[in-house]
Amino acid sequence: MSGDADDVVRFRERLGLPGIIDVHTHFMPERVLRKVWAYFDSAGPLTGMEWPIEYRRDEDERLALLRSFGVLRFTSMLYPHKAGMAAWLNGWAADFARRVPDCLHTATFFPEEGVEAYVREAVEAGARVFKSHLQVGAYDPNDPLLEPVWGLLAEAGIPVVMHCGSGPAPGRHTGPEPVGRLLARHPRLPLIVAHLGMPEYTEFLALAETYPRVRLDTTMAFTDFTEDFAPFPPAERGRLAALGDRILLGTDFPNIPYPYAHQLHALERLELGEDWLRAVCHGNASALFELG
Repeated sequence: MSGDADDVVRFRERLGLPGIIDVHTHFMPERVLRKVWAYFDSAGPLTGMEWPIEYRRDEDERLALLRSFGVLRFTSMLYPHKAGMAAWLNGWAADFARRVPDCLHTATFFPEEGVEAYVREAVEAGARVFKSHLQVGAYDPNDPLLEPVWGLLAEAGIPVVMHCGSGPAPGRHTGPEPVGRLLARHPRLPLIVAHLGMPEYTEFLALAETYPRVRLDTTMAFTDFTEDFAPFPPAERGRLAALGDRILLGTDFPNIPYPYAHQLHALERLELGEDWLRAVCHGNASALFELG
């Protein structure tokens, strides 16, 4: 076992956790993932910060690492950047979920003709969670083409992990305002706000307080890396504690510029208590996805 895995195991043992559920991990076709890595390699000049990929490994090695950490369930977050990609990505993700049973079957979509049909097909094939990336996809969640999709997912109760905050770089349709308009029409949509909505933490916490089916994932939040450019407001820790049953662990593995354990320690040093940590790292996602 690697030193990194030892660190994660000690964290789990301190909390008495049977394992970890990570709702924000990336597995995608190899050539797509390598393009994502190439983007992060070149992101320094765009974002003003270097972003080395900590777990730039082959797929089998990445799966073995997560399992050595004690991650019981994870996702294959993948997303299109243009029309014509999503159905193909969903086919790959369905096959990945079949051969990797500890991965929650993940799917995605894009505002395009035929989107309702292939989202329905993914739901009928057993998709457990969807990914929406407003920054990369550069689309408005209120695009009329997506209206039947939101209704379908709200009715089915299938969560959507949405990158909708404006970090690390804003997009044309990022920020709380478009999401607020979406939720006003679909208040039962089980939305998971990725990255706690950074840097608009306060506004996205407010949306979670308004809509009981809105959750937030912790991806990269509170880490030394993120605190340098999008610090979480200390005054909001009380709200974070109060929403403790709707905060879910996410990490962005493997595309993170630090060891996996650092995300866990960043949560621990918030000092919101062991019950809060146990819920965030296991209990909340276990209940949401009915994992027993």
